[in-house]
Order: sequence, then C-alpha cells, then structure tokens
Amino acid sequence: MTHVSDAPSYLTRRAWLEEYFDRTAAQTWARLTSAAPVGRIRASVREGRDRMRALMLGYLPADLAGARVLDAGAGTGMASIELARRGAEVVAVDLSPTLLALADERLPADVRGRITFKPGDMLDDRLGKFDYVFAMDSLIHYHREDMVTALARLAARTERSVVFTFAPRTAPLALMHAVGSLFPRGNRSPRIEPVAEAWLRSAVARHVTLRPFRLARSARVAHGFYTSQAAELRR
Repeated sequence: MTHVSDAPSYLTRRAWLEEYFDRTAAQTWARLTSAAPVGRIRASVREGRDRMRALMLGYLPADLAGARVLDAGAGTGMASIELARRGAEVVAVDLSPTLLALADERLPADVRGRITFKPGDMLDDRLGKFDYVFAMDSLIHYHREDMVTALARLAARTERSVVFTFAPRTAPLALMHAVGSLFPRGNRSPRIEPVAEAWLRSAVARHVTLRPFRLARSARVAHGFYTSQAAELRR
C-alpha cells in the first residue's frame, strides 16, 4: 500500500515546504511569530493567526493533564506552549529544524520538560499515538486529496479529536492568490490549496479510515490578509 507520505505529489510539496520554512523564509517567520514590529500586511497575518490559534485551542479541553498531543507543524511553538500549560505532554513536529530550534530558545521555564521538539514529517508513524492532534495551517499547502489522506493518517493514531485548518474556497481568497502572495517575491509564501467545505465533508464521510470520526465544529477566521478555517474531526 502506498501511503500519502510516499505519494509523489505529497513528497514534492513537502520538499518545497521544507526549503521555504527552514531556509528561504525562516527569518521572516521568526519575526512574524514574535512581538517585533512588522508591516501592515504581516501585522494582519499575525493577528489572524493569533485569532485562529485561540479558536482552535477553544476546541480542546481546558484541562489536558495526562493527555498526549501532537502539534503537527509546530513552527516556533506558540500553540505547543499553550497546550503544555493545560497539562499536556506535547510532541511538536515540524519540517523546519531552524524554527524548532527557535521554539526551544523561546520556551518559557514553566513548560520546559513538557514539550518534545521533533524535526520531520507530521505523518511519521514513529511519533506514536495521541489523544489529540493540533494542526494549524500545516495541511493547507497540500493537494486536497493528499490533505484528506493525511487527515486519515493522523486520525488513525488519535484517540479523541484532530483539530486542523483548511483554506476555504472563497472569491476574495481566490482573488488574493491571483494578485500575488503575502510576502515579497524573494520570500514568497507557499501556494495554498483552497478546499470547498462541502467537498471536504463529503470526502471525510467517504474515507474508510475516517469512518469512526465525524467533521464536527467548523469556523472561519478572515482578518486582513489572513483567511483560514478551523475544523474538528471527532470520534
């Protein structure tokens, strides 16, 4: 059987993302995820991401004591910190060792020892099983079929729920993609794959591995140059 992590389309996109986040724009994302001043466009992206992170965290229990959580696409670890403060044992995985090293440097003392940083693929079975998966803006760059198969791979190792984002298919978002990316040409952000919510719900319902799960809550964050939609796969 060929897993999504072996599919040519997934491997090609994963390699591009690793190059982008670990080398091309590592400094850009380090600044974006800090309190440093940024321009108007990036400020709107920062605030939009903050709103999305808060929304997704609201889909998870306030008390995560004893729970094992995968932060899939952890970046500089902002969600990992909040998850650990709720008592979770967090495995923070990202394609970029550079961003994970920065996350470790920024780690507050009160959560040290509760977060394990792992560079690599979020679909790696060796990461083990989890109670919850948190995947913020980490699946939005893959083709929609690969995204659903990746969700199934994550769900197969999850006991309770997978909280993730997808890029909603909207006219304003399509226009934004047509006009250009969020960052300057030399630092251009990865292409995002818009997905219609109706298509996603249908694909999840049809997928054999995902049958124990249902697509429950879903809500959109649209702020300036940031648009993304949270969703919850729940047993």
